[in-house]
Amino acid sequence: MFFVKGLNYCFTEVFQHCNLLFEFGLTNPNAGQLYFGLIDGRLFSVFALELSTKIKKMTAQNLLTLDEIKPLSASIRGLLDELDKMFLGRPELHRMVVIGILSRGHILLEGVPGVGKTALIKGLGNLFGLSFDRVQFTPDLMPSDISGTNILQENDNGKREMTFQPGPIFTNILLADEINRASPKTQSALLEAMQEGSVTLLGQTRKLPQPFFVLASQNPIELEGTYPLPEAQLDRFMFKLFVGMPSSEVLQDIISNRRHGVPPESLTKIDKDLLDVLFAAQGRIFLPSAVAAYIARLVAATHPNGVESPSIVKEYVTFGASPRAAIAIAEASRSAALISGRPSVGFEDVRFVTPAVLNHRLLIGYKARMDKVDVQKIIKGILDTIKEVGLDLPKDIKVG
Repeated sequence: MFFVKGLNYCFTEVFQHCNLLFEFGLTNPNAGQLYFGLIDGRLFSVFALELSTKIKKMTAQNLLTLDEIKPLSASIRGLLDELDKMFLGRPELHRMVVIGILSRGHILLEGVPGVGKTALIKGLGNLFGLSFDRVQFTPDLMPSDISGTNILQENDNGKREMTFQPGPIFTNILLADEINRASPKTQSALLEAMQEGSVTLLGQTRKLPQPFFVLASQNPIELEGTYPLPEAQLDRFMFKLFVGMPSSEVLQDIISNRRHGVPPESLTKIDKDLLDVLFAAQGRIFLPSAVAAYIARLVAATHPNGVESPSIVKEYVTFGASPRAAIAIAEASRSAALISGRPSVGFEDVRFVTPAVLNHRLLIGYKARMDKVDVQKIIKGILDTIKEVGLDLPKDIKVG
């Protein structure tokens, strides 16, 4: 087996050549070193033309250098530290929420009342320095209460004309509080906004401010007066994150140092200009073809008729994830790599974000409920079954 390794950072490419497996780890092409090894008693090397083609393809991606990525990663970690100080005991939740923001995705937070879902979303609005608006969803809320409406007004010339009055959706961050309390008609008012970033009223389409995020919360235990979100709308949320109860140590810290549970004011903020720089950097994170193939195979394995679908999927899953899930995993993995200070996506990034992307996209059957098999267990079964490279490697060879 041969490796092409460099001194700065590493990409992993797995491909087939002469019916043998090669692992291609390319780093800085100008700082590369070649290693040769024996496979089945034969010596193999890299063909110069093949290596040159690979290098040209990767450098054409306008990849981030370490000097570029270090200060950006440090600013994101500073933001995460600030979130951890404001809202105690949930560092992984904060990391996932920031990954969703950097990926320009919408996020659904689910948890019982009082665990800090709304406070977290409001805190994010303050930290990012973006315009923020809140809508409390209720059964009598109408679509026009969200998107806006045309009002008959008298202009300066004394004539009456229809004037558009923007709704709260014309903001950067929209908090949809208890979104499952509104009727399906009102919930559908968000569909176009979440997918297209625009609102259409009386045949006229109006663009929403960019960036635009819907951060929604819902209560999973109360069913009276609620309307479950349809699958089409759930699929538009990049993540569904579960907000659980904090530990007893965290509760003690809250009641000892947070009078009335009010979090401290944030000292660190990311302005819109820096956020635009972070978005641009996230777009330059490289996604190796081997990692892209792994994402595709994971999503394909969520379907009961998939070639690599594990037995737990075939037994309990009715419908798997859509192609939108594969796109979400890829974008979220890029953001995870950016936070970690790496210019390329690794398999560990994919494994980290996949549960949050898939847990609201799998439709399980009645048998799963009878056997007490939840979505998280099914996702774990998929991640444990689907191997990164999709090939039978010797036990002494590991990919990571």
